[in-house]
Amino acid sequence: MITFKPFKAILPQPKLAKNVAALPYDVFNRVEALIEVDDKPYSFLRIDRAETNFDYAIDLYSDEVYHKASMLLHQWINEDILIQDSVESYYLYELSSENHSQTGIVGLTSVIDCVNGLIKDHEKTRTDKQLDRVRHIDFCNAHTGPILMFHTNENHFDKQIDQLKSRINPFIDFKSDDSIQHRIYKVHQTEDILLIQAYFNQNNNLYIADGHHRAAAAKQVAINRNQDISDLTLSSNLFLSVVFPYNQMKILDYNRVIKDLNGYTPLEFIEILKENFKILKQSNSPICPNKKGQFSMFIDSKWFLIEYKHLDQLFSPIEKLDVSILQNTILEPLLNIKNPSTDTRIDFVGGIRGLNELERRVNTDCMLAFALVPTSIKELIEISNLSQLMPPKSTWFEPKLRSGLFIHLID
Repeated sequence: MITFKPFKAILPQPKLAKNVAALPYDVFNRVEALIEVDDKPYSFLRIDRAETNFDYAIDLYSDEVYHKASMLLHQWINEDILIQDSVESYYLYELSSENHSQTGIVGLTSVIDCVNGLIKDHEKTRTDKQLDRVRHIDFCNAHTGPILMFHTNENHFDKQIDQLKSRINPFIDFKSDDSIQHRIYKVHQTEDILLIQAYFNQNNNLYIADGHHRAAAAKQVAINRNQDISDLTLSSNLFLSVVFPYNQMKILDYNRVIKDLNGYTPLEFIEILKENFKILKQSNSPICPNKKGQFSMFIDSKWFLIEYKHLDQLFSPIEKLDVSILQNTILEPLLNIKNPSTDTRIDFVGGIRGLNELERRVNTDCMLAFALVPTSIKELIEISNLSQLMPPKSTWFEPKLRSGLFIHLID
């Protein structure tokens, strides 16, 4: 049985929602974050990445930065830029574009369900990034960014949510700069709350799609603060989540760029690849891989479509992942990238940026790029159910949830 509770969210004033809403803190590097908040005094990124309020020389992880985040959050609450709801509610969060729409339910999930394995993850977290979010939560006394999760949509529950949504008018409705329409509906009627609670009470699992570091940080804060993390009357034992039906989730490719060829010339690197890969095509224009085991490679101003020769020799779900094939046959043995989470010679490019971004990176600060077929939701569920972890940067979910639209204050 999954715990999923309504709560009194802190939300932006509807007329300010577009100005407050910001992409998640971790999609920006430091320079990009500074550019993003320029001329945006109410961007929530000023709270999620509070170093943007200081000179570039400040230490990202200094107490001063976290104090600033807390000060701004509570200042905006006092100034009614952000307002706490008066009644416990669920919220429906709809994101839509011309060719895609998804509606999630916003509520509070429990730390104890994470500990007991009912909320399943698929990604290993980095200690430094987790500590950053632990300190952010502790200083702000708030969860400021929702964890993106999905459920298995038993008995077509998404249709019931669509019916519920059709009876309610959105109270926040805006289009972000990337042409995504964001609509928020408040669910506070008793019968509707009971409908949602009953569904999740009958579910055995939720799956974390994005926000692993925030989820791990919320768990650590609860452990640090509370003797009994199963006590659901303590708000710090609960954390902010948006849960979507799995069939509405959209996963894009998560591509790799590498800064050097580990001593090989481009010609030597291409030749050594042929031991494990077929070269199917070569072009001066971008090539997109179209099935598992295929990769697009950009090197020496040329695109190559390559295919792994030994797929029939892979048996475990982890081994079969394209990100694993790339890591185990190219990145580690040929390029000596043993830990992609910490190696500074590799960088990751979300598929939303397109293949042209891979070309740009190779033409500026890298020598090699790989484009991958997206990991499937089926693969994610299978691996999560086995309590296994995918390689880092295996999934890129779109559209991105906005931070600042829902905030959960904790004790």
